[in-house]
Amino acid sequence: VQLQASGGGLVQPGGSLRLSCVVSGRPLEDHAIGWFRQVPGKEREAVSCIGTRDINTEYSQSVKGRATISKDNAKNTAYLQMDSLNAEDTAVYYCAARWGYYCAGYESISWSSWGKGTLVTVSS
Repeated sequence: VQLQASGGGLVQPGGSLRLSCVVSGRPLEDHAIGWFRQVPGKEREAVSCIGTRDINTEYSQSVKGRATISKDNAKNTAYLQMDSLNAEDTAVYYCAARWGYYCAGYESISWSSWGKGTLVTVSS
């Protein structure tokens, strides 16, 4: 499966952004999607996960209450809506896919496929 993330950009503190992850090659509904982010020089951070067939969702403490992960299986696209953005959200965001998975330990498991990242910059 191939993934392409998009939707990043420059946003002011307190603003919102919706990231998209287009999946091709296999049906999205059979895959879990994870979102991760990385600041240069720092370790990659897990942000959120939505399980196969949208059974469940998980969020990191750093974004819980400010982020919403979703999938539109008809469009083969996953989304990460981020609200109340702050400077600490500045990072390159990546999406990843894993078949038949329900997000247990999503922070550290091996994901099957990764997309290229999209840069989110939160700044005034």
